[in-house]
Amino acid sequence: MAEKVSLAIIGGGPAGMAAAVGAYEAGVRDTVILERDTELGGILNQCIHNGFGLHTFKEELTGPEYAGRYIERVKELGIRYETGTMVLSISEDKKITAVSRARGLHVIEADAVILAMGCRERPRGALNIPGTRPQGIYTAGAAQKLVNCDGFVPGKKVVILGSGDIGLIMARRMTLEGAEVKLVAELMPYSGGLKRNIVQCLDDYGIPLLLSHTVVDIKGKRRLEGVTVAEVDETGAPVPGTEEFVECDTLLLSCGLIPENELSLTAGVKLNPVTNGPFVDDRLETNVPGVFACGNVLHVHDLVDFVSEEAERAGASAARYLSRAAEKSADGVIEIVPGAGVRYTVPSTVDTANCDDLIHLRFRVRDVYKSCEIVVAAGGETILSKKKRITVPSEMEDVILKKKDLEGVTGPVTVSIAGV
Repeated sequence: MAEKVSLAIIGGGPAGMAAAVGAYEAGVRDTVILERDTELGGILNQCIHNGFGLHTFKEELTGPEYAGRYIERVKELGIRYETGTMVLSISEDKKITAVSRARGLHVIEADAVILAMGCRERPRGALNIPGTRPQGIYTAGAAQKLVNCDGFVPGKKVVILGSGDIGLIMARRMTLEGAEVKLVAELMPYSGGLKRNIVQCLDDYGIPLLLSHTVVDIKGKRRLEGVTVAEVDETGAPVPGTEEFVECDTLLLSCGLIPENELSLTAGVKLNPVTNGPFVDDRLETNVPGVFACGNVLHVHDLVDFVSEEAERAGASAARYLSRAAEKSADGVIEIVPGAGVRYTVPSTVDTANCDDLIHLRFRVRDVYKSCEIVVAAGGETILSKKKRITVPSEMEDVILKKKDLEGVTGPVTVSIAGV
């Protein structure tokens, strides 16, 4: 017999826990969090550096401390969670098939589901780097777990490919553990990480960042002996004559994160090809009624504080769905589409008849734009404009629309960078 629950949350990281808290505070009591790891907390458990919590808790915390605040809250509220539980599939009618050592193979029938599975790193196989396959090549997150959780330093001479935040943080971490970080190579002409991480993790330790560079060859048989780094042109192709061999025994890959949406596909959720996360409306509900998404499974965030805020809204939205107080209107649903200079928007649609008074629009830009203006418009009329000193692809942008601003709007709303 399948177990029946009101709300099932897939993932016990910061998004899953915050969603559970948000649902509880909105009145849902029959909730279960399903987490495949042996404890709650997700990726934060291995992020021992500080910088978390400034928005959520108004103080600077390490990753485990931030996760601990939510773990305490989950336990305090008596929200049920099952660790060591792997979800195998979710059907379109919200039947969850899971397996665990404690319960074996079992099925949970949920009235609503929140997807909070997070994201994974892009491995070497997805990067098409030529060369041999020696020991010493890791994703930055795998190396972070080895150092911070297992007490094992994977190498002494390190090259990092990609300037995502995890790669930048691991440049500092490896340096503090006594390794020599030779350089960080970035394919794009701008960094993929936050400015503060470039300053605190590279500049403060004299680690060079080579923009518009990539690894074009890997040397070594049993163990990595070195990599060849070359400059790339505007198309990303290596420039002949710019190759330089760098001796190293470790290569860390920080080349992007991919939302973990295999389960979403089994549930019939429609994915955005730009983000690899679900299309959602202003309630964070997917195209499958009663299935919501939040956090890095929806789109990759730069701050966990934004993950928590978004996830709590998803929990509250799931509660509204369960109470049947969130019926969608037959009309009044408008599209939110990316315009010039914008890669994607979250949400993709807004139900103007039933939306909240304030609507968060989050998006990322396509390039670095200085002294620019963000414009939200519909039917040739500007709804909102916001001047920015600089926007960069590595940092998520956020504008807030008022419900009254969308009254009478029928066509798509476009978010763009003026003059691009």
